Amino acid sequence: MAYKIGWEGVFPAVTTQFKSNFDLDLDATAKVLDGLIRDGVSGLIVCGTVGENTSLSRSEKVAIMETAKSVSRGRVPVIAGIAEFTTQFASEVAKEAARVGVDGVMVMPALVYSSKPHETAAHFRGVAEATDLPVMVYNNPPIYKNDVTPDILASLADCETIVCFKDSSGDTRRFIDTKNMVGDRFVLFAGLDDVVVESVMLGAAGWISGMSNAFPQEGETLFRLAKAGRYEEARALYEWFMPLLHLDARPDLVQCIKLCEEIMGRGSALTRPPRLPLEGADRAHVEAVMDKALKNRPKLPDVGLKSAA
Repeated sequence: MAYKIGWEGVFPAVTTQFKSNFDLDLDATAKVLDGLIRDGVSGLIVCGTVGENTSLSRSEKVAIMETAKSVSRGRVPVIAGIAEFTTQFASEVAKEAARVGVDGVMVMPALVYSSKPHETAAHFRGVAEATDLPVMVYNNPPIYKNDVTPDILASLADCETIVCFKDSSGDTRRFIDTKNMVGDRFVLFAGLDDVVVESVMLGAAGWISGMSNAFPQEGETLFRLAKAGRYEEARALYEWFMPLLHLDARPDLVQCIKLCEEIMGRGSALTRPPRLPLEGADRAHVEAVMDKALKNRPKLPDVGLKSAA
């Protein structure tokens, strides 16, 4: 393979921060990014699902990429999400990402259209051929309706720029099925918070995490414990973390994660419509989960976690 990407560990899917009038707040977004790096995360994903990609204009997406590139200063890899209606639009954003100089792109299936398997594969191939950046294929069938199965992924093995696969299906068997088909051709990433330990056991080299926005040190520690096979310690931390991690598997995951982030003093809970603030029982549930978690917040085992400051 031509690409040695070195992507491993926890890459929070970073939130995008907005002002009270819903304008993009780049200064606040930069603060969030820097705080995560200082707490020792291994990389950053901007303009992903949690970053509200589809609520952003093209120019806003580029501005966020530029901000992340500037803030990271090469301390950690920065990967930009690409979520567009057509292969052409996605390819154009990929070219912008390359111009900005981020370290890679995470490509979602073409949105809105429910594609057939060969069309799904053609979309990823088309975007990958439009850029020299390393490409992560992002599968999230509950949210984006198009399922990138191991068969589809295997059909892309000849495309050199496609180097990584993020699976948010929740079906960890797919990591084994993929390896049985194409060996270690793709770097595998966990994409759903509440199956991360299982995913690492089955070969995931990294974790794109929602809840690590609020708890970056806990996220990175959990991942490293699992990676090191320290399962007893991992299980204890996982049991504490799980009620929070379940929030990443909800349709309103962005609002949940941003509310947790706000409670932790790391960012604002404000989301752009059509995402509206959590109310009533939904908000009370998140607040109760957070309250219990903070009252029982564990002392973290040593996993060599260091700030990248």
